[in-house]
Amino acid sequence: MLGVAACMEAYARHFGEDEEKWAVVGMLHDFDWEIHPNLPDHPTLGEAILEARGVSAEIRRAILSHADFTGVKRESRMEKALFACDELSGFLTAAAYVKPTKSIFEVEPKGVLKKVKDKGFARAVNRQDILQGAAEMGVELEAHIQFCIDAMKAKAEELGIKGSYEAS
Repeated sequence: MLGVAACMEAYARHFGEDEEKWAVVGMLHDFDWEIHPNLPDHPTLGEAILEARGVSAEIRRAILSHADFTGVKRESRMEKALFACDELSGFLTAAAYVKPTKSIFEVEPKGVLKKVKDKGFARAVNRQDILQGAAEMGVELEAHIQFCIDAMKAKAEELGIKGSYEAS
C-alpha cells in the first residue's frame, strides 16, 4: 500500500492536486484486504467501514473505483491514478526484490516491460490492469513506469526497497 501512496502523492504533485489526499487514497485503498480477502467483499464492505469513520465520499468513491466489479466508473484524475498505480507499484516492488541489491534504484522501465511479458514473474499481478491503467490516464506505459519508479525511489527507505544500493 505504501508504494501506491508514494506514486499517488507524486502524481498529485505533478497535476497540482492535494498530495495528502491522494496519498491517503493510496494508503487506504486496500485497508480491508485482510478483513475481506474475497471479491466482491473487498473493497465493497470496506467502504461502509470508511463511511462510518467519516471518510469523505470522494475518497470512498476513488477506492471503490479501483475495482472494476464495483460498477463505479473511474472519472476523476485521482480515481484513474489509483487504478494505474495499484498493480504497477506492487510489480515494481517485486522487480526491486529480485535485483541483487534488492533495490528500486536498479529497476529500469525496459526491464519492467520484459517482466510484464513473463507470466511466471509476480503471477498475482494483473498485467491487463497495468496496461489499462496507463491508457486510462492517457500516459505512455514506459513513461508511467518511470514516473512510478522515480516516486518509489524518493521513498525507497520507507518502502523497504532501498536495499543495499550505493550510488556511485
